[in-house]
Amino acid sequence: MSPWLILGMAIGAEVIATSFLRASDGLTKPGPTLVVVAGYAIAIYLLSLSLRQIPVGVAYAIWSGVGVMLIAVIGWVVLDQRLDTPAVAGMALIVAGVVVINVFSSTAAH
Repeated sequence: MSPWLILGMAIGAEVIATSFLRASDGLTKPGPTLVVVAGYAIAIYLLSLSLRQIPVGVAYAIWSGVGVMLIAVIGWVVLDQRLDTPAVAGMALIVAGVVVINVFSSTAAH
């Protein structure tokens, strides 16, 4: 399986886990807490698999950048949290950074 697909699955698991943190109410509600713990465990495992072929700096930059973007969008759409212009601009810079790493960096082609 492609290490990039595995990294994408790791990001998805982390985003799901993070999305359930609020519902877990400080990890006091068993159902949401189980999703949080399982999601993070799966995410770390998948991330570790992706690191067999993707340099750790590249994988982590993509993991964190895409994760921040997705969580912000979920907060905006699902939790009705407001995104102001600086927040949107910052997220655009994160996306630009991920694109630069993947398109222009020879490090990503490891």
